[in-house]
Amino acid sequence: MNFSLKKTALLSFFSVVVLSSASTSVFALPFNEPTNVIEKPRNDALIIKSNLIQKLAKLEYFTANFNQQVLDAEGNELQNALGTLAVKKPNLVHWKTAEPDESLIVSDGDTLWFFDPFVEQVSAYLLEKALLNTPILLLTSSDPTLWQHYSVSSTDENNYLIHANDTNAQVKTLELRFKKNSNMLNSFTILDATGQLSLFKLSQFDQVTVPKSALFTFKIPEGVELDDQR
Repeated sequence: MNFSLKKTALLSFFSVVVLSSASTSVFALPFNEPTNVIEKPRNDALIIKSNLIQKLAKLEYFTANFNQQVLDAEGNELQNALGTLAVKKPNLVHWKTAEPDESLIVSDGDTLWFFDPFVEQVSAYLLEKALLNTPILLLTSSDPTLWQHYSVSSTDENNYLIHANDTNAQVKTLELRFKKNSNMLNSFTILDATGQLSLFKLSQFDQVTVPKSALFTFKIPEGVELDDQR
């Protein structure tokens, strides 16, 4: 995968980062374009959003391994990747892809860093700007005003579909699937404005051990070019 495509696949996931445990692979799970959701009255929608916010409030931090599959609008596979993830509120993320190509995304609370060792380049984005266009950061943020930019629907208490209210948003939906009767994520799916679909399955999910602070700091390696978008 070339640099621009890989960068888009990873950042569309943030906006243009990321995340429980299950024994089955994401590739064995059917995808329903996304999950069919029955339209509900506005009052019910507010209750659903409140239920999801309360569930996520219990998820202060976690680490996990991930299995990622990226599909284009026609269903063709663009990427199949493996890596690790660490998340801690507020707004701290360490997302490392190990296979097939190494890359790293780090959110230190102020800046979102994307590092590609192969091309020896790191891009920096202001996290404050990314928050409004990045529903996955709802998992890391403690700011209730962020939810004003999203609507939530649900088929049951274990599956939620987050919709961007902005019709121009780069990420259209984020689907969260939780382990039954818990706040542990099993998997999640992101659909972007181009129709590209990113499916994530998490394993080795740990919400007991606090992630090390060093994971959420980034220092530009010597000799690496900085593309500063802040």
